[in-house]
Amino acid sequence: MKITIASGKGGTGKTTIATNLALTLADAGKTVRLLDCDVEEPNCHIFLKPEIESSAPVTVPNPEVIKEKCTGCGICADVCEFSAIAVVKGTVLIFSELCHGCGACEMFCPEDAIVETTREVGIVEKGKSNGISFIQGLLNIGELMSPAVIHGVKEVAGEAEILILDSPPGTSCPVIEAVKDAEFVLLVTEPTPFGLNDLELAVGMVRELRLPFAVAINRSDVGNEDVRDYCNREEIEILLEIPDDRTIAEAYSRGEMVIDAVPAYRELFSECWVRITDLYESVAGQRHVKREAKAGS
Repeated sequence: MKITIASGKGGTGKTTIATNLALTLADAGKTVRLLDCDVEEPNCHIFLKPEIESSAPVTVPNPEVIKEKCTGCGICADVCEFSAIAVVKGTVLIFSELCHGCGACEMFCPEDAIVETTREVGIVEKGKSNGISFIQGLLNIGELMSPAVIHGVKEVAGEAEILILDSPPGTSCPVIEAVKDAEFVLLVTEPTPFGLNDLELAVGMVRELRLPFAVAINRSDVGNEDVRDYCNREEIEILLEIPDDRTIAEAYSRGEMVIDAVPAYRELFSECWVRITDLYESVAGQRHVKREAKAGS
C-alpha cells in the first residue's frame, strides 16, 4: 500500500506522523519504505537518523543551441510554454532555470539546431534506519524543479509492502507529483482558521485527483471546532487526533521519535493504520461495485 502524508500548509505535523507511523509499522514486522518527498526542506532524517548508503544525481533535459545551424527564426521561443527561451536580434537565449524539459523546442526547430543535454537539479539518497528503508531527495539550491527530484525519489523507491511518502506542504505542482499515484492520502491539519482554510484547499486537490483520503488533526485540543464541523459536513473521516502535548514538543525539539519518548502514543499510530486500511478497503470495495454495475448496464 502506498500512502502519502500531505497538508495544505507547512508546520502541521506531517513529518511527525510519517516517521512515527513508519517506525510503528516497522516495529510490528512490516516491510516499510519511507520517502521524504519534501525535497526543498527534507527533515525526516533528523528523527530517523538513517545510515546513508548511496547517493545519485537527478537530472533534467536541457536544450542547447548549435549556433552554426541556428537561423534565429524564433520558433523555439514561440513553442516554449515556460518562457525559457527568448530570441534577441537573431540570438537564442536559454534560461535553464525555467526550462521544464518538454522537448518542444528541439522537436519544432526547422534547422535541427537544438540538441538535448542534461542538467543536474538535485540528488536522491538511500539509507536504512531501525528496519525502515529510507529514501530522500534534496533539491539543489537555486533550482525550481522540485517535481523532477520528487519523481526521482519515487522512481528509486520501487515496490514495498508499505510505502509512506512525506509530501511537501501546499497544493502546488510538487505536491501533485507526490500524491498523484497514492493509494491513500492522509491530510494533516490543525484546528485553527489557517488550518481549516488550507485543509479545504487540500481536500479540493485530492478530490480532483479522485484519491481516497482522510484527515489527521494535530494539536487537536487547541483552537476551535471548525475543522471537525467541516469534516462532518463533508463526510470526511478523522482517523487520528494528537493532543497538544508538551512531551511531544520536547521530543520534537530534541530530534526524537514521539513513540520512543512517549511509548503510550504507539497504540495511537497502530490504531490509525488499522483505520487507514479499513477505510481504503471500504473505498476500494465501493469502486469495485460501481465498476461491476457499470459493466452490467
